[in-house]
Amino acid sequence: MLPSHMMLSCLLGAALLAPVPLGTGDGGTGEARTGDGRSGEARTRDGRSVDYRGLRLTVPADWRVVDLDRNPEACLRLDLPTLYLGHAGTQGECGAARAAAPRADTLHLEPLDGAPARADIPTVGGDEGDPLPKVRGDSNEIRYTLRRAGLMATVSYGTTPEVVRGVLGRARALAPPAARGPRPVEPAVAVGGGPRTAVQEPYTGEGFDACTAPTQRAMNAWRADSPFGAVGVYIGGRARACAQPQLTAEWVSRQTAAGWHLMPIWVGPQPWHSASTGLSTDPSEANEQGMAAADGAAQAARSLGLGEGAVLYNDLENYTDRATWDAPVVAYLTAWTVRLHELGYRAAAYVAASSGAKALSAHYAQAPDAMPDVLWVARWNGEASVTDADMGLPTGTRQWAGARRAHQFRGDHDATYGDVTINIDRNWVDVGAPTPKKGRLPLS
Repeated sequence: MLPSHMMLSCLLGAALLAPVPLGTGDGGTGEARTGDGRSGEARTRDGRSVDYRGLRLTVPADWRVVDLDRNPEACLRLDLPTLYLGHAGTQGECGAARAAAPRADTLHLEPLDGAPARADIPTVGGDEGDPLPKVRGDSNEIRYTLRRAGLMATVSYGTTPEVVRGVLGRARALAPPAARGPRPVEPAVAVGGGPRTAVQEPYTGEGFDACTAPTQRAMNAWRADSPFGAVGVYIGGRARACAQPQLTAEWVSRQTAAGWHLMPIWVGPQPWHSASTGLSTDPSEANEQGMAAADGAAQAARSLGLGEGAVLYNDLENYTDRATWDAPVVAYLTAWTVRLHELGYRAAAYVAASSGAKALSAHYAQAPDAMPDVLWVARWNGEASVTDADMGLPTGTRQWAGARRAHQFRGDHDATYGDVTINIDRNWVDVGAPTPKKGRLPLS
């Protein structure tokens, strides 16, 4: 339900004031504690009561409460119900998970002053007397600029945002309304338009991907000292496992200017049974899901400044029941490809050698023009190459020949370059120049 007019007025009228101490949390995990003049918490009959910068909220009893100022390395995970407080840090604790099954309800509150100008999810304003807008994001994430409270609220959810919006709606101020807070943070590139970066240059060499976009310091250090020239970054999707506080249009522009080859990754519905993140087993419905995923990925790419002709990668995880999933997987990825071509982008698929790669290969001859332009295969054999064997393809095949392959040859490990450690997957990338596609619609 929408929050009442009175409740929201209290919420948006909150000032940046010192909180009332309520209790003691588990500081060992970075959970919110009292005594720092900033946040506090206590258990109540209806859940967990938390004070943050003049605002009192009650979150469900099973939610974690993580203080990011106390633990700047904490990962903003989207698969555990959590209230995050403060600006995100380096997210150095993010591990191997790239796709979440299922997604959880989370809320991230941070001061408007210093909140990043993210472009990968919708950012909408809230003002005194107005209900929270009922918008839905393609990645199941929404940001609300609460001007009177001086806070940015980032909502993440599984199937519906109503639980988290309810937490905000029931919040109340600990003091009378004060002066209006800083102006809302707007995306660095307006959604649906804005300047574009150059399309990816052809690249052959090593690349890495991490659950969350690294800090600029980390990217600079790795550009100077690592063997990598390509980086995979998760730009959205309903199954994305980590929040992306670093991911702005400015971040994208800086990496391309520094010479990085970007691999934008969309984590759409997956071949598992889940109401929030699952792919349909019905090929016709999977086809619709593929088109919707392409629309969402193209929108995110535009907002981040990724221009026409860029390769957008769909992360589709491994599965073992090929009898159930092969047909919907092929329907989903071919629909993804066709729709992205209409929108002016190239399409790629990240799949496992033992499942998705074999399904696409088996159906290649039926619809070659609808097959992804680039095939990125996970096979952790330690071989930095894109041979047919590495890719799980028939020996001597012409499928995805000619600089249209990438191979994830090592997964989930910590790597250190320039005194910066990141948990990564390691890849060999061989991606060439774009090929013009017929029937393409111009970007709007």
